[in-house]
Amino acid sequence: MATAAKRPKVEGSERLQNFLQWCRTAGLVLSTKVCVSTEGTVADYGMVATDDIHDGEVLFTIPRSALLHQGTTKVSALLEAGKQDLQSSSGWVPLLLALLHEYTTPQSRWTPYLSLWPDFSALDQPMFWSRAERDGLLRGTGVPRAVETDLSNIQREYQHVALPFMRRHPDVWSPGTHTLQLYTRLVAFVMAYSFTEPRGEDGDEEEDDEEEDEEEAPGPPMMVPMADMLNHVSRHNAQLEFTADSLKMVSMRYIRRGEEVFNTYGQLANAQLLHMYGFTEPYPSNANDTADVPVSNLLAAARRGDGAEGAEKSVNAQKAVGSGAELERVELEQLVEARVELEQLVEARVELLSETMQEKGAFVFSEQGCLTDSELHAALKVLCMTKEELVEFRDNEGWEEDDEDDETSHAFSNEGLPGLKASWKRLIHEATRLTLGSYRDGGAEDGAADGDTDGDTDGDRLLMEDEAALQRLSSRQGKALQVRYGQKRILYRLLELTQS
Repeated sequence: MATAAKRPKVEGSERLQNFLQWCRTAGLVLSTKVCVSTEGTVADYGMVATDDIHDGEVLFTIPRSALLHQGTTKVSALLEAGKQDLQSSSGWVPLLLALLHEYTTPQSRWTPYLSLWPDFSALDQPMFWSRAERDGLLRGTGVPRAVETDLSNIQREYQHVALPFMRRHPDVWSPGTHTLQLYTRLVAFVMAYSFTEPRGEDGDEEEDDEEEDEEEAPGPPMMVPMADMLNHVSRHNAQLEFTADSLKMVSMRYIRRGEEVFNTYGQLANAQLLHMYGFTEPYPSNANDTADVPVSNLLAAARRGDGAEGAEKSVNAQKAVGSGAELERVELEQLVEARVELEQLVEARVELLSETMQEKGAFVFSEQGCLTDSELHAALKVLCMTKEELVEFRDNEGWEEDDEDDETSHAFSNEGLPGLKASWKRLIHEATRLTLGSYRDGGAEDGAADGDTDGDTDGDRLLMEDEAALQRLSSRQGKALQVRYGQKRILYRLLELTQS
């Protein structure tokens, strides 16, 4: 099944024709075997094969002069001169200032391209939902927190970086025209439609070996006319290739006449697609869904489990006393001391893990198992240490390096999870149960959060199976459902695999 539309169907034939004419003038070469169309596509615009296409054929070529970024606009010299003042955590401010200028300049070279988005009102990422909608529809998914971070960063960069620069150049930018609202819309536009060029893959092999664990920073985003007309599916049939002089869209397999040409934005879960692009792939099209189990929930599971064990011992002792059993005072004191010692050990484990792992982080699970298996393995080892092991770990400043990557990956795959140590499974199970509880809004929708691990009481699963109910959902409700359902399917499966 194809992706849900990024943009709803609208009438725009004149805008489209102006854009295609601009492409020809800009030197973009379009194969005779494809066309840009509003018919037979999943979104407002898309690309359709007009003839059979073989694997490896070039569908269109875009000269680098037709790419829109801070170096190809009328204000490129200003932006280059002020680049030290435009540094920010996102690195997007120069492009956004260029877009602000080009979008609001009627005589801009880029007007035929930017006119495809008349006012950016069709963009529907969750940043444009009300907070009540985000918190209600996407509770537990991690998307609301990511959006709040985005909005805070956007406002800070606008107020402290973009706005002061604009005020120094009143002949180019005007805060009355180039507002925070328009700036935010353009951020969403860049999120949804920009491309990032891969950094050079060549280089000295020795340097690569030394820095193999360091991720090279991505290049700045740029707008790529025509390439951003293609819609996304995870099982795409074309991909964008970068050369020194141009960018080329190349077919990856045989494409039949009449079939839509799809690019991919990467192996992204529905939560990522919705957050960045404003759409989701309906189940079961997206094989890249993931679910996060927060580190904080694993820590809570550790505290809860050992605390419950200590409490049980205490209760049993009290029952023994109450039933007339002869239990010496010293034995009771020893029991209390043992419980205190256990609680101190648990807190020491938690403290140690908090020193080495961010509590705001998460362990990521896919349909096949844990994607962050090394991190989860290390966390479980710490949380199940004996007192002696904890002392040894601190004395040695960690464990010796081992070569168990393959074994660890299998142990935390769906095939290996049932065979884990009982104490490890209990921690994962409890952390997963707590995570499922975060999706609830106070009701008892998720039975797994109350101990039922078969998922039969999950309202989202029932809703997915009710075609009539699905049709009654709004667009936002439907997209949020796809995100929640994809994540919760993985979590319910994780509960089953770690059930003792």
